[in-house]
Amino acid sequence: MIPISSAFSGGLVWSKIPHKRGYELKRKGEIIGSLQRMSFWSSEVQAESDHGSWRFRRTGFFRTGKEIVEAATNIQVATLKPKWEGGGTLVFSDGQTFRITCKGFWRPVWTVFADNGRPVLSIHSRDKTVELPNEIHLSEDRLILLVIFAWHIMQQASEDAASAAAVVAATT
Repeated sequence: MIPISSAFSGGLVWSKIPHKRGYELKRKGEIIGSLQRMSFWSSEVQAESDHGSWRFRRTGFFRTGKEIVEAATNIQVATLKPKWEGGGTLVFSDGQTFRITCKGFWRPVWTVFADNGRPVLSIHSRDKTVELPNEIHLSEDRLILLVIFAWHIMQQASEDAASAAAVVAATT
């Protein structure tokens, strides 16, 4: 399998899995990771790669937070403290912190920043591509988890916006 950190020049692309509610991350046609909803009625999603298997689920009173747990052990790996304008702060159990932001018209670019302010990755929502900077000082498993989780946050924001628009349209 091709390591994700070797994809500096690009080539990482998300694609929808036909006939399923999920996505695959590919590089040169090879699957690097996947993201799939657990069931039609569940808000939990399953993320997988050669580096692990995780579940992402909503937390908090209004279900606006997120947590990442290892699928096999159900041990919490990280939590997301959301921001009103999108994204938020992702804190791993080892203390490592990342900031997820979105910018542009209709949120076309989502970026993950390390706690030192350096970009770790960017996802372009319109062409479904992932950009990695030339120098990344992260383990392969942490990087793939960040790419998959950022994609999930981006998709969730899009779904939430569509739901809100449908409610507004129905009430007017």
